[in-house]
Amino acid sequence: MNPWHTAALLAVIWAVTLALRAAPFAASRWLRENDFVRDLGLLLPVGVMAVLVVGMLQDTPWSGWGWVPSIAGVGVTAALHFWRDSVLLSLVGGIAAYGVLLLVVP
Repeated sequence: MNPWHTAALLAVIWAVTLALRAAPFAASRWLRENDFVRDLGLLLPVGVMAVLVVGMLQDTPWSGWGWVPSIAGVGVTAALHFWRDSVLLSLVGGIAAYGVLLLVVP
């Protein structure tokens, strides 16, 4: 490959990366005042939780005791979220409960 071609390619990659990283700062006032972004900020945690639940329960074995860690993880996550209304606490607590029960339950 030609060295000038490589340099031009790297310059384009650098410019696009810089523009993508600077865009939120340039549009911060518009982002704060936009109703769609505000609604997205309210709905996104629920969407992330739904995707995580569906992804985890998708491959859950329902025979024997294989379903216990998954259901307990979902239950702990929901309980922590309703108790403290903290997405971070509920995600970490649910994942921790799932991981511990995955080691304990045969």
